[in-house]
Amino acid sequence: MGKTFLFLAEGFEDIEAIAVVDVLRRGGVEVRTVSVSEHRQVKSAHGVTVTADLVLGDLEPEEAECLIFPGGMPGAQNLGDCQPLLGMMQKQYDQGGYIAAICAAPALVFGHLQTRRRLCVTCYPGFEKYLPADFEILTDGVVADGRVITGKGPGFAVKFGLILLEHLRSAEVAQEVAAGMLCI
Repeated sequence: MGKTFLFLAEGFEDIEAIAVVDVLRRGGVEVRTVSVSEHRQVKSAHGVTVTADLVLGDLEPEEAECLIFPGGMPGAQNLGDCQPLLGMMQKQYDQGGYIAAICAAPALVFGHLQTRRRLCVTCYPGFEKYLPADFEILTDGVVADGRVITGKGPGFAVKFGLILLEHLRSAEVAQEVAAGMLCI
């Protein structure tokens, strides 16, 4: 099993980043937070400063099991504007690795993804217009389409994390974590 990387850009949505990291770590997934700037300190959309584990330049993408993109504004836009990150995401997708995005990120980050098939995704309401025309947009809170997992927004952050955990580890591990968090 490789490492999971969650990317932080200025203006990221707090709960979508921290809750997902928390859920995955509870389930035994090695998650590293990665600042897409040259500084490890990243300020969230709500003014909380977080110290990332790594900066993008220190990342070894070949170690990646999963790449995760939280939403928030302007965080999701900042992720979508980061060309080295987009190249890394495309390579991860092309090699059959997991990619996941929540809130505005499915549109503003995955909107740059070159796919060879129709993807089923969800995103924050109003951001559908930024998705490629060949994506099928669902209204579900969390959508898993093969190794591409998307979430609708902050209210679905824990469920998004649990679905990721189910895919990265197992349904049993996800159920154990959910029970321990009193989610079921």
